[in-house]
Amino acid sequence: MIYEKDSNKNDNLRTHSLSILVDNEAGALARVVGMFSARGYNIDSLTVAQVESDENLSRITITTSSTDRVIDQIKAQLERLVPVHKVLDLGNEGTFVSRELIFAKVKCKGEKRVEALRTADIFRAKVVDSTNKSFIFELTGSSDKLDAFITLMKDLGLVEVARTGSVAITRGSSKII
Repeated sequence: MIYEKDSNKNDNLRTHSLSILVDNEAGALARVVGMFSARGYNIDSLTVAQVESDENLSRITITTSSTDRVIDQIKAQLERLVPVHKVLDLGNEGTFVSRELIFAKVKCKGEKRVEALRTADIFRAKVVDSTNKSFIFELTGSSDKLDAFITLMKDLGLVEVARTGSVAITRGSSKII
C-alpha cells in the first residue's frame, strides 16, 4: 500500500509509521520500546532488522496511533536516546510504501480444501507447505488485505496465524540518513 502525505494537521487520532535508525547493539531496541512503555504510548506494530552491515545500523519500524502533537513529542524523546541516529514519521516525509507478511495455517478437507486454494489464488498467497490435511499460506500486503484474507480463511479451517509487523520505506531516491 502506498500512503500519501496527510495535509490535515489537526489533533485527530491517526496511524503513524515511524522509521528509526539506531546502532545495531544490545539494548537499543529495549531503550526505544522502553520509552514508549514508560510514557504509556501503545505500539500497534514493531519490526527491527540490521540494514547497514558496514555501518552496523538497524532500522526499527513502529506503527502507532496518536495525534500529530503526541507523535512530535515521541519523535523528540526518541531523538534524545543514545543509540538513535534518525527518526522519521514517514507520513510527514511524503509518500511511502508499507507491507506486512503472514503465514496462515489452514486445516481442511474436500471442497473446503479446494476453496482455500481458490481464495489463496485470489489474494496471490503462496502455498509454502502442504500436507494431506493442511496448507500453510504466505501472503504479503497491507494490513487491510491481510485482515480480509484471515477473515475468509476462518470459515475454511484457519488454525493459526503468524504475522510480522509493518515494514515501510519512503518512495523516491533519498535515504533515511
